[in-house]
Amino acid sequence: MKVHGVDFTSAPSRRKGITIASGQMQDDVLYLESLQTLSDFTAFDNWLLQPGPWLAGFDLPFSLPRELVEHLHWPANWPDLMRHLQAQTRAELRLQFKAFCDARASGNKFAHRATDIPAGSSPSMKWVNPPVAYMLHAGAPRLLDAGVSIPGMHESDPQRIALEAYPGMVARSITKASYKSDDKSKQTPERQQARKLIVAALEAGATPWKIRMDFGIYKTELIADGSADLLDAVLCMLLAAWAWQRRDHNYGLPEFDTLEGWIVGA
Repeated sequence: MKVHGVDFTSAPSRRKGITIASGQMQDDVLYLESLQTLSDFTAFDNWLLQPGPWLAGFDLPFSLPRELVEHLHWPANWPDLMRHLQAQTRAELRLQFKAFCDARASGNKFAHRATDIPAGSSPSMKWVNPPVAYMLHAGAPRLLDAGVSIPGMHESDPQRIALEAYPGMVARSITKASYKSDDKSKQTPERQQARKLIVAALEAGATPWKIRMDFGIYKTELIADGSADLLDAVLCMLLAAWAWQRRDHNYGLPEFDTLEGWIVGA
């Protein structure tokens, strides 16, 4: 089975694209076979349509908190919610989400999905630092359009499986140190050392997911990339491989709210 990890961005460009790590499991070792970066959504949409079988972990939220959806009186099933979301502009989303937050008490501004707590992820309605709401807006409807299957949420092509992944969850299981920055002036030796530590732990299988990785010719590149887009794609691929090992048990997913979704491995 081909497994992929996708480090997504809501505004792909030549400077910062959508990064994809691809590989296969062999004898309980995950081999990294390729890294690629897509600089526009057309290329990404075409990539999603590639024939299966494949399974991919995507670093983007797949849905919104039920609390927010019900407050806004938006559709309460995932496909219809994605179509409604797709029809909104980013400015419209921001205004509605900000109004929701402004009406709430300090310290409890954002609504959270149940998966955010165990994964340590940002609320999917957050539009700044990081703007994951825009990642949801740009990415999740594309998964629906592409006809992929999302276990527990949307059944479509059984040969193309999409799961929500979060690389920060894996990285923090290894080190709490910052390991990346898009600002070149902040791509420090200390952050490079943190990436080196993460790569070494992945090689040894020293994470809660216990998958050993072989990076082949890409190890130096993963450590050198100060943005860590490449490494984040690899971390998503690791979670996809963990899910594939548990494919007969709903990809390792617990019972979860099928409107909100769940981060694989959390």
